Amino acid sequence: EEGVVPLRARIAERLEQSGPTVSQTVSRMERDGLLHVAGDRHLELTDKGRTLAVAVMRKHRLAERLLVDVIGLPWEDVHAEACKWEHVMSEEVERRLVAVLADPTVSPFGNPIPGLSELGLDPQRSAEEAPLVRLTELPPGSPVAVVVRQLTEHVQGDVTLIARLKDAGVVPNARVTAEINQLGGVTIVMPGHENVDLPHEMAHAVKVEKI
Repeated sequence: EEGVVPLRARIAERLEQSGPTVSQTVSRMERDGLLHVAGDRHLELTDKGRTLAVAVMRKHRLAERLLVDVIGLPWEDVHAEACKWEHVMSEEVERRLVAVLADPTVSPFGNPIPGLSELGLDPQRSAEEAPLVRLTELPPGSPVAVVVRQLTEHVQGDVTLIARLKDAGVVPNARVTAEINQLGGVTIVMPGHENVDLPHEMAHAVKVEKI
């Protein structure tokens, strides 16, 4: 989803786990028929593995909507809490959540909720969605006006950063000005707020629509 090649080393970095721990998990998943290791060592989900992954992500993002829209949990705590809910939520609860939350199609962070059709639902998505680009893909040299659309999973895992983004108003549907900075990252400017500097890795995880 974030365009990162699924290698064991990248997974270890993202999850802050040791290489041996990740390798053991990969071996177990391969044994269970959830993935296989390709010739160039990248990981590929099997059909069974992808179906399970979609279901877990759907539960996670529905939980995020409940935690934000109904419970009012602080933004910076939502991702970690939803990680607990995603493994215990039944499909019946998912269907009830969809009804209670008025048929959501994206998470509070703007990310699409996948696999709703697998619950027997027919999500009503926008017929013409504007193309999105990552902040790191903006042309260098001058500020660019954009609308923030998605804060992907990697950004959500940084509690301090996600709180700063929210405090600065850098949330889905916000209009901001972004510029590639001298460090190779991106500086986000909003009138009346302190500038937010994102390192390249984090800026890569923010998707926007150019105005």
